Amino acid sequence: MKSDRYGRLLCLALVTALPLTCNVSSATAQDGAKGTSFIDDFDKLDRKLWYVSDGWDNGAHQNCTWSKKQVKIVNGVLELGFEERKEGKRNFACGEIQTRKRFGYGTYEARIKSADGSGLNSAFFTYIGPTDKKPHDEIDFEVLGKNTAKVQINQYVSAKGGNEFLADVPGGANQGFNDYAFVWEKDRLRYYINGELVHEVTDPAKIPVNAQKIFFSLWGTETLSDWMGTFSYKEPTKLQVDRVAFTAPGGKCQFPESVACRLD
Repeated sequence: MKSDRYGRLLCLALVTALPLTCNVSSATAQDGAKGTSFIDDFDKLDRKLWYVSDGWDNGAHQNCTWSKKQVKIVNGVLELGFEERKEGKRNFACGEIQTRKRFGYGTYEARIKSADGSGLNSAFFTYIGPTDKKPHDEIDFEVLGKNTAKVQINQYVSAKGGNEFLADVPGGANQGFNDYAFVWEKDRLRYYINGELVHEVTDPAKIPVNAQKIFFSLWGTETLSDWMGTFSYKEPTKLQVDRVAFTAPGGKCQFPESVACRLD
């Protein structure tokens, strides 16, 4: 179940070579969306819900190998680690989990504390792509360790990105837990931080259409310094996730702070 999310060139090549696979009509946009409403407080790692990435990396840009040893549950919190340790072809090991099922339109929410360190990416996102025989669609929250006062919001539609937006994270994403959410609808995509709307997309050409898997990942780079900052490793660090939830359209809100409790 390898993901090639960060293999941008590969995605673009496949999209160019197979253009018909990217023309997904609205009528079939949510095909394969088998996931239903859920909430996970990470009292344990539910292997029926989550697949743990292990034993590979996403390309030359990534300086760590996904390792199941970097995925832990500690006192009801998911911890994805990053540390200097030889794994495969890389000198660093890092952690990632992804849902086994795909999810469609609805409300996606996670309570997260990001990792420390320039050159690192703490990510909560949804993704589908050529590995799953689909175009590259993606919706992102990414905290770049070079500036943890901000979170980068972005989305890809058939491998086309360029929709980056930086939003403030009050107090710093690495200083405590913050709530990140997006509400994905056919004609609108809304992003929230700690319950406050920070960004809205209404251009249909910039809204993904394909059902996607939910991911959490922490990874590093020594080549994408213009984007993620100069890699500077000092000590092991971790991305922490206290809660994640998906609420299907029209579904009952699942916890008091949920954005789904007050959607119009």
